[in-house]
Amino acid sequence: MSIENIMSKAVVTIEMDDSLKVIKEIFDNASFHHLLVVNAETLVGVISDGDLHKALNPNIGTVTETLRDKAVLNRKAHQIMTREPTTLSMDADISDAIAIFNKQTISCIPVVDDKFKPVGILSWRDILRNL
Repeated sequence: MSIENIMSKAVVTIEMDDSLKVIKEIFDNASFHHLLVVNAETLVGVISDGDLHKALNPNIGTVTETLRDKAVLNRKAHQIMTREPTTLSMDADISDAIAIFNKQTISCIPVVDDKFKPVGILSWRDILRNL
């Protein structure tokens, strides 16, 4: 089975210089867990909600929040993203994706076209839902 049939085609991309504040707002208002980072429409990285949580202080948004805690929200996407992510093309087979998930500790695989432009994203949940 081709991953084109099971991948999520509605991807959300951000730019390398988008702030963690913007990223936090996206994750706070969305039901997905990964953002694709692009530079001139070319995939350069991935940020998971876990990456964001590691970068943020747990005091943000509480009464104990300090100016230093809040300043972290000004950091940029390129500072916390996973660079050179593992990718697949749309014509890859589901067995290719399963092999990657079994070999690497990643939770999504961006799907790109021949110009490395994101066209979808595949998670292990997408595979389980379709098996």
